Amino acid sequence: MSDATTRTALRICPLCEATCGLTLTIRGDAVTGARGDRDDVFSHGFICPKGAAFGALDADPDRLTTPLVRRDGRLRPAGWDEAFAAIAAALPPLTGRYGPDSVGVMLGNPNVHTMAGSLYPGQLLQALRTRNVFTASTLDQMPKHVSSGLLFGDAQAIPVPDLDRTDFLLLLGANPVESNGSLCTAPDFPGRLKALRARGGTLVVVDPRRTRTAKLADRHLAVRPGTDALLLAGLAHVLLDEKLTALGALEEHVTGIRELSEALGAFTPQAVAPACDLTAEEIRTLARQLAAAPTAAVYGRIGSCTVEFGTLANWLVDVLNILTGNLDRPGGAMFPLAATAARPRPAGPGKGFALGRWRSRVSGHPEAKSELPAAALAEEIETPGEGQIRALIAIAANPVLSAPDGRRLDAALAGLDFMVSVDPYLNETSRHAHVVLPPPPPSQSAHHDFAFNAFAVRNQVRYTRPAVPLRDGLLDECEIHARLILAASGRHGTDPDAVDRLAIGAALAKATADPRSPLHGQDPEALAARLAGTSGPERRLDLMLRLGPYGDQFGLLEEAGQSGSTGPDDRQGQRGPEGLGLERLLAHPHGIDLGALRPRLPALLRTRSGRIELLPEPIAAELPRLERALAERPAGVVLVGRRHLRSNNSWLHNVPALTGGSNRCTLQVHPEDAARIGLTDGGRARISGDGGSVEAPVEVTDTVRTGVVSLPHGWGHDRDGARLAVAAADPGVNVNQLLDGSRLDPLSGTAVLNGFPVELTPLP
Repeated sequence: MSDATTRTALRICPLCEATCGLTLTIRGDAVTGARGDRDDVFSHGFICPKGAAFGALDADPDRLTTPLVRRDGRLRPAGWDEAFAAIAAALPPLTGRYGPDSVGVMLGNPNVHTMAGSLYPGQLLQALRTRNVFTASTLDQMPKHVSSGLLFGDAQAIPVPDLDRTDFLLLLGANPVESNGSLCTAPDFPGRLKALRARGGTLVVVDPRRTRTAKLADRHLAVRPGTDALLLAGLAHVLLDEKLTALGALEEHVTGIRELSEALGAFTPQAVAPACDLTAEEIRTLARQLAAAPTAAVYGRIGSCTVEFGTLANWLVDVLNILTGNLDRPGGAMFPLAATAARPRPAGPGKGFALGRWRSRVSGHPEAKSELPAAALAEEIETPGEGQIRALIAIAANPVLSAPDGRRLDAALAGLDFMVSVDPYLNETSRHAHVVLPPPPPSQSAHHDFAFNAFAVRNQVRYTRPAVPLRDGLLDECEIHARLILAASGRHGTDPDAVDRLAIGAALAKATADPRSPLHGQDPEALAARLAGTSGPERRLDLMLRLGPYGDQFGLLEEAGQSGSTGPDDRQGQRGPEGLGLERLLAHPHGIDLGALRPRLPALLRTRSGRIELLPEPIAAELPRLERALAERPAGVVLVGRRHLRSNNSWLHNVPALTGGSNRCTLQVHPEDAARIGLTDGGRARISGDGGSVEAPVEVTDTVRTGVVSLPHGWGHDRDGARLAVAAADPGVNVNQLLDGSRLDPLSGTAVLNGFPVELTPLP
């Protein structure tokens, strides 16, 4: 190593949704340092502690470096061929005997942080044809997908606050100073909030905790947890009752204003204020300020999603953006246009969005976006009968810690006939697998943000090739996914490139058959031969870029003499020889800035009416339940989670540089509650809920309001069989063990992970 040269390489950080550009220092094949890339077109040199610890994560000695295959009841190192052969020997016969639903698929949050996790799981699900699909979305953001689907006809059409141009920002259940943002991709979110205030704007934060974000705010409203939907309904009532609505350019694209006004009639400020623990005047003042601001945006995140009325809260977030005329408007809440998105189509009616097209086998939970609630996974494994899950494929998922009632799921996983886990660690979930397939460290993987660019506060595109060559014995993550698809679907032994060729062929066949496409009538094989890239995934990226809204369309628009413009910004319609493709992107290693967000309505609407449907039937049917909540009060203490700047769910607790300090699993309690219950700072408490009890150290602090305690998510690294030495030394407790999975938002199937009642008992 002493004679190894030192060099630098660029890499987009995959450790949170901010997607910051990094400059890595590399000696030999080891990452020895990471700093922000000052020339990155999006992050401009910003870096957080997670990005700075990139090298430590990359070199974690507990990362698996070879597949594991269970033999004689124990997981033992194996070769790649043996691992995929074991999958091929187990899964196709099982589905042949018991049907496609006998295999479940669990996709974890890290999937959207990698190219492989974005490109291949869809193909896996198509090959398996199972309806037993579970993802982290029903532990996180599914209410936003459902509300967007009902309002706009597209569950992926999620507006984000135009942070850099807004005059008034209302944040609910979000702590972006520590989380770096979520469903709102914004490097240096804290700096953007400070810039908002510096230019004379207003920041209002609604949160039961005085978070670091709340400390930046002009006003902090410490509401009672779980009442976001009531507060938002009260704000909407004021706008409608006092005739403060001003739809502006949205007027011709919205239907249901009168019906909305009638449906929200009961949610007066006087009615909702006691439930929220605010005054009616505070609610009126906030509504009037929201309406009077030159531009404004309302943004809600996980604290408004993982609650009893999560879908209603997220629907009302955008109702407020619509009523104030701030949806699809600079400075308001806008729809990004990613470089790999589909080209904008002419405005008009679409297929709409449907809920509950099928239901889960045991409890009858309705599907949402082709997914079932993650909280139902254990019962679908345990319960005999047709459609019982007998095998599970878990990709970048640790539901034993992230889903409710981990003990029950732990036991259920142990009873599976077969399980495959794609994971770099032997963790609390993957320890049950029969085959573990470990992806390489992030420095050895290419990176493009397919998912997060769709939520970015500025349109841009970046791609980084591997910073370090793939080490001997490791397999590229994309090849792991491709070979998994082939093994699970009875095509083991097929060249894994066939999976990419199939995806490319299908996309080109669709484009060349579409009369509206510039590629209509062209030869798909000839077009495929023109794709750039040194691998199947790169060729797929090139295809998506070229067919996307900024793409060159293989030069066919120019040849046909068509205009490429799709809107008021010519850059968004850039086509022809200068248009976007992989080769052009590679020539810009720090990325390409595609401009500020631009209005996209009505073209993105996919509702059956072709308009924003302000009061969809499933929402209207839920409002009476919300009205009944006006009279309900929690009979004691309720619990909320919290974010840590140096953590991301259960991912990063095995990196020494990201442990300790404030990144601790403590129960935060207000001094008044501590005195009343008999808890002391530094002492211990037993916390009990529907699903069981845990014990945690107490941290007495006035940053949490009375009647509320806070315990962070993602901890509980104390199970035998996991190989996480650093995490096991300070395991913390699994907050989701307090839940039994019965508390769900009924429309989205999202687990209620915040605002649920608990009992506290002092311990010696």
